[in-house]
Amino acid sequence: MVATTVIVGGGLAGGAAAALLAQGGQRPLLLEKTAGEHDKVCGEFLSTEAQAHLAALGFDAGRLGGSPIDRVRLVSGSRSAEAQLPFTALGLTRRRLDAALLDHAAAAGAKVERGVTVRQVDGTALATTSGALTPASLLLATGKHDVRGAKRDTTGTLDHLIGFKQYYRADAATFRALAGVIEIVLFDGGYAGLQRVEDGMVNLCLLVGRPRFDAAGGGEGLLADLLREPHLARRLGNATPLLDRPLTISGVPYGFVHRGEDSAFRLGDQAGVIPSFSGDGMSIALHSARLAAAAVLGGATPAAYHARFRHDVAAQIGRATWLQRAGETVAGRHLLVAGIGLVPPLLRWAAALTRVPPTALRRAGLQI
Repeated sequence: MVATTVIVGGGLAGGAAAALLAQGGQRPLLLEKTAGEHDKVCGEFLSTEAQAHLAALGFDAGRLGGSPIDRVRLVSGSRSAEAQLPFTALGLTRRRLDAALLDHAAAAGAKVERGVTVRQVDGTALATTSGALTPASLLLATGKHDVRGAKRDTTGTLDHLIGFKQYYRADAATFRALAGVIEIVLFDGGYAGLQRVEDGMVNLCLLVGRPRFDAAGGGEGLLADLLREPHLARRLGNATPLLDRPLTISGVPYGFVHRGEDSAFRLGDQAGVIPSFSGDGMSIALHSARLAAAAVLGGATPAAYHARFRHDVAAQIGRATWLQRAGETVAGRHLLVAGIGLVPPLLRWAAALTRVPPTALRRAGLQI
C-alpha cells in the first residue's frame, strides 16, 4: 500500500504533526499502537510555549480543565525555595490531552488508526500488524520507545534513571498547598515533581537512579520508601493512590539529540530528550512537529529538518542535562535550592537557558 505521509505514534508530537499536515492540504495516516486513551510517565506540565503551539493548531488546551501553575517550589531535605514562573502553565494529564489532540487531527482531515503496531522500519518502508506500507514521507513519533530498524544512538546520555508515575487523591491541606505551584523535590538518588492536574487529582512523577531503586527492592518498595521522605510524607501521607500500580519506565536517554542520517523525520523524544525537570519536553515535542510538518509540506529533506531542530534546541538540552547532573550530587542540590532562595530571578535565567528560544519560535511562525 502507498500512503503520502505516515506518522508512527499518536502522542503529542504525532498528533500535532498530523493536524498540521492535514491543515496544509495532505491526508496523513497516523498509526497508534494503543487501542484507546492511556496514561504516560510524564510530568504533565504544559508551558506557555506548548500552549502557544497548540493554539496555533486551533486547539484550546484550556478547555480541558487543566490546573494553572505560575510558581515553582524547590525542596531538598528541610530546605525550600519558591519563585514565580515567567508564565502560567497548565497541569494536564496526557491521557486527556493526547486523546483530544488526535480527535482534533482527525477532524482536520488526518486518518487516525488505533491498535496498529509497527514491527519493523526499513528506510521509509513499514511492516505493521495491519500490513505493509511504503509512504513518501515517514515521521517517527514513538516517544521514548524505539522501533525495530530505527534505533537511536544514545551513547553518552543519562540513561541510568528509572521513571515512576502515580496519581493521588490528596487531602484538603495538600490540595490547597499545591494550588498554582509545581514542587520539585530533590532527594538522594533522584527527584520528584508534584503538581495538581484536572479533576482534583495530584500527579507524582519521579526519577531515581538504579542504586536507589535496587536498595528499595523495586517499584512498590521505592514509593513506600520515598513517602517516608519528610516533605513527600507530609504531602501524600494521607493521600489515596488512584492507579492500581505505578507506571514505570527505564533507560530514558536524557540529553539525547539525534545526529545520525535517516530516511525518516524524527519527532519528539525520537529527536531529542530534555531532562524532565526543565518542564519543556512537551514544548520541544510540539516544536519538532511544527518543523517536521513544514519540512514535509515544503519538500525539505529529513537531514535539513534535523539540522534545523538541532539548531533550535540542542544547546538547551545540553544545559538542562548539565543541571540534572549537578542536581544528582548533595552539594548541587543544596546549591540549587540556596541559590534560588537568595536570588529568585535565577529561576528565570535558568528557564531561559533550557527552553526553546523565542527567536526559534518566531521563525516557526509562533507568537509568544
